[in-house]
Amino acid sequence: MADPNLRDPVVNSPEYERVAASLARQGMMQHLQVRLLRAERGLVELALPYGDKVTQQQDGFHGGAMGALADIAGGYAGLTMAPEGMEVVTVEYKINFLSSYQGGEIRAIGRVVKAGKRVIVTTAEVDHVDAQGKVSPCAVMQQTLAPVPKTY
Repeated sequence: MADPNLRDPVVNSPEYERVAASLARQGMMQHLQVRLLRAERGLVELALPYGDKVTQQQDGFHGGAMGALADIAGGYAGLTMAPEGMEVVTVEYKINFLSSYQGGEIRAIGRVVKAGKRVIVTTAEVDHVDAQGKVSPCAVMQQTLAPVPKTY
């Protein structure tokens, strides 16, 4: 589960800089105001604030928003393991939605399970953090990534 009392991110690490630069290029993530909280080899944590852009009809976080955050967190965890000059793309993911919450933010922690030359397997846990810091699980995901050449 996400730790609401995270230490300050190490912003001068190569992993953090690589993920931050890629995240800044993602229009959808910028539109949704996704923040990078942590990036280290094999692990990335992101946060998505509650707002009208990410809700479903009952005003809880939309499953699509949870899925997108999990996909990006897992993908960036995989990116930290990919060789320089390579990016990663999602081949597939499977997600289980556990619950939806209102207010606060959701956080996704992506972790690499196994990084191979052709396939990278990750997991992500999505948790809700309310205004008082209470953490509640929202979703769990398993993902397969493929390394591809960086084209920009």
